[in-house]
Amino acid sequence: MYKNAHEAYSSGGKTATSSRQLEAQALSRAAQRLEDGRDNAGADGVSLLQAALRHNQKLWTFFQAEIVRPDHGMELGLRKSLLELSLFVDKQTLELLTTPERSKVQSLIDVNRQLAAGL
Repeated sequence: MYKNAHEAYSSGGKTATSSRQLEAQALSRAAQRLEDGRDNAGADGVSLLQAALRHNQKLWTFFQAEIVRPDHGMELGLRKSLLELSLFVDKQTLELLTTPERSKVQSLIDVNRQLAAGL
């Protein structure tokens, strides 16, 4: 019985670690897509940037939906901080989707990479 409990507890830790790793990978990939879209010149670069922005927006929408779940285990103060950060990401993304300025993409790249590094 104790062996099964130990295995269940151990596998729960692995799942949490895997979830964090998946989130970090998703943020890193989104940052790379944003960087690729920003760095590609010409009309196609704009469409690549817009696709990267939409992808990043979907990723952050997923995070928002998870964070606001009442049964989410994250500490409330951290949840509030992440929601505030997500509002910044939303605002920047919408501005860039309406007026794509490659120079302003770096803030989204930095947010994703720094958050990924912290996971």
